[in-house]
Amino acid sequence: MWQQGWRDQVWAGLDQEWDIIIIGGGITGAGVFREAVRAGQRALLIEAQDFAAGTSSRSSKLVHGGLRYLRNGQISTTISSVHERERLLREGRGLVTPLGFLYAGFSGDVTPLWALGLGLAIYDFLGLRWGHKRYDPQSLAALAPSLRTTDLAGGYRYFDAQTDDARLVLRLIREAVRAGGQAINYVSAQQVLRQKDGRVCGVALTDVSGQASRRTAEAMAPVVVNATGAWADHFRIQIGGRKRLRNLRGSHLVFPAEKLPLARAVSFAHPLDGRPIFALPWEGVTLFGTTDVDHSGMGSREPRIDSAELEYLMSAVEFGFPSLGLDEGDIQSTFAGVRAVVDTGKADPSKESREHVLWSENGLLTVTGGKLTTFRVMARDALRAVKKSGGRKPKLGNSQALDTLVDLEPLSSLDPALKARLAGRYGQESPDLVRAAAKGDLSPVDERVGHTALWAELRWAARAEGVVHLGDLLLRRVRLGLLLPRGGLDQMASIRAFVQPELGWDNRRWSAELAAYTRQWHNYYGPPGASCPETEPSRPHPIMEGGAL
Repeated sequence: MWQQGWRDQVWAGLDQEWDIIIIGGGITGAGVFREAVRAGQRALLIEAQDFAAGTSSRSSKLVHGGLRYLRNGQISTTISSVHERERLLREGRGLVTPLGFLYAGFSGDVTPLWALGLGLAIYDFLGLRWGHKRYDPQSLAALAPSLRTTDLAGGYRYFDAQTDDARLVLRLIREAVRAGGQAINYVSAQQVLRQKDGRVCGVALTDVSGQASRRTAEAMAPVVVNATGAWADHFRIQIGGRKRLRNLRGSHLVFPAEKLPLARAVSFAHPLDGRPIFALPWEGVTLFGTTDVDHSGMGSREPRIDSAELEYLMSAVEFGFPSLGLDEGDIQSTFAGVRAVVDTGKADPSKESREHVLWSENGLLTVTGGKLTTFRVMARDALRAVKKSGGRKPKLGNSQALDTLVDLEPLSSLDPALKARLAGRYGQESPDLVRAAAKGDLSPVDERVGHTALWAELRWAARAEGVVHLGDLLLRRVRLGLLLPRGGLDQMASIRAFVQPELGWDNRRWSAELAAYTRQWHNYYGPPGASCPETEPSRPHPIMEGGAL
């Protein structure tokens, strides 16, 4: 599936009759797509960049119940999130994994420890799992030796979960395609099409892959789902709607695990404003975040951390882990994502509700807000709304988020941890990945980084996972752009030998892709001061031409 030439095949079939078209290939669009196909719909998903290229590869990687939302009084969001977290832990084993948290309280914190304990008791009750425990300062410090001890008042242990967000999106989309749906990346929705009465009836599309001569097409359906997240107002305004969303940026720092070593996640209140800050181990590195600031640059560039956010996060690093002596030079990489919330005008962006919303406007169904954890709930709510509109009615069936895995015999001889990793990330396709592996492929790309991608994963992604550009491969199919120093550029000769034949790129194409990836990594994912001196003028973002993420 998605071998060389697959995009041409999908493009050739865009003129068929669809029941539902989904604009946006992030977690929201992927969830709606999967549920629509499961409900018997002829479904098409289009994405203006790569699948998960927007917010859904730039999240905090947490599948969590939203403890902070409970504090803000967003009870329904917390209940839904906790239940979905437990579902994903069951159905996505190997992709969604438990994560132990330590919350450290310090003298002078706005939220006293007794109040946090009460919140955690409610949190555990909602999840039907009693997992929190209080620790005195000495016991807490023993569990996190690098944590600040000055003014440490004690803290709590509790449990959430984490995932590889981009792989979760890919698994959902590919399960839907295996079940009969169609999906294509690097296709921009230039505009929604409307009947004489103003009702939306389809989308005008342009291929923006750079590998075709900007070919165009129209795809028609009685229902168009606008699942473009922070870009959702763009299509709503096309049909006369008013701007309703507030776009917020969350930025993260990535440290090598040896610089900020943690056996479990650590959270505490930022000393400046009391916002929850976390450091968590993920795929052999340590993530530190996150910010929550208004983002106004929805134009031609990818989001990236700014100097104020960097200063804010580094002040928290220095406060929470003073003994490590970390500074900006220790940062390996960074990433920033933009999320949409309904704009109610609150002065503090963190106070805006994270509950998802549905707006049905003349055949355009917008679903936005929400969070990574609740994608299935959002998708099923969207399909219930589709039932009330025109077209063939979806038949909502079982409530699984991810397909049940069967026939994993080719994985039986693998180490249990490796078997779980591959089964979780690749689902029913994991046996195909193992069968395609050459001798030595089931070893890590970099032995120094725990849990980094296997060579077999690179080969499989290049061969069968719809890679159009080198950034698709290194930033989303595998996560080497975040996990390796300099985004994997130092290993590029070995990576090239593995993937260039699978991608079918000649030497000229490889050189162009490598140059583009180098600029992309330095400018948007690199540590502070890593801007590439060979930066070329950036291509307009598809949204500036009427496209969508």
